[in-house]
Amino acid sequence: MTTATHSTYRSTPNPLHATLLAGTVPLFLGALLSDIAYFRSYQIQWSNFASWLIAGGLVFCGLAILFALANLLRADHKKGRPLLYLLLLLATWVLGFINALEHAKDAWATMPLGLVLSVIVTLLTCVSTWIGLTNLRSGGDA
Repeated sequence: MTTATHSTYRSTPNPLHATLLAGTVPLFLGALLSDIAYFRSYQIQWSNFASWLIAGGLVFCGLAILFALANLLRADHKKGRPLLYLLLLLATWVLGFINALEHAKDAWATMPLGLVLSVIVTLLTCVSTWIGLTNLRSGGDA
């Protein structure tokens, strides 16, 4: 009986990876809620809050991407959920960066595209966090 040693994708992220990944959700969600408050009240403070929350979300998401990339490079099978997870994180970061640029505009010029981007980025970060915190394996066992 021979045993094959496989370098599979980690079944669960390490604690730092999980913390960074889970930290993106409240930051991007807070930005979305701030955008909604700005859309309803016209108070510029909400747009400023959203800008800072997006910046924090980008930092956390960027670091989570590094962990996901390292885990993917160590895996034997580089297809399936590990690749999907990395691509979702990358899409979240890129759209989040575009959202940050949108929020850098002057006052009401951020609306409505800033709000739409915040909704999309929040949904992407929730999906990528869900996938990242569930069992991810590159082999046949899920």
